[in-house]
Amino acid sequence: MGARRTGRERALQALYQLEMSNATTAEALESAWSAADEGTKRDPDAVKFARELAEGVSSHRDEIDQLIERHSHNWRLDRMSRIDRNVLRLGIFELKYRPDIPRKVTINEAVELGKNFGTEESSAFVNGLLDRVASALNKA
Repeated sequence: MGARRTGRERALQALYQLEMSNATTAEALESAWSAADEGTKRDPDAVKFARELAEGVSSHRDEIDQLIERHSHNWRLDRMSRIDRNVLRLGIFELKYRPDIPRKVTINEAVELGKNFGTEESSAFVNGLLDRVASALNKA
């Protein structure tokens, strides 16, 4: 698995934990890495990317949540599953604040996170909402 995919997974796990506890972003990331470590060495690029994503989502969360609410049809943020909500937050952060990551890559990676961590419906929900947000942000 690539460094960015691993980083996205750990960032998602950390964001999920942040909703469930009073941990700091750094503590949640360390917990996510520790839970996933199986005696393997952590890829420094994956660690860096996970930190950038988790800290970025945390610092822009209000703005990101407003975009989710604005573009989700008939779904309030608090009615979404925690996984879907945090996958969307990661995707929107990438779309809005990471011009180095193409739209297609961001959406595809978010859909994969939805498939791997969410429900059967997560991937279609994430795909549709991120596509609407990307169009609104004019992300090529």
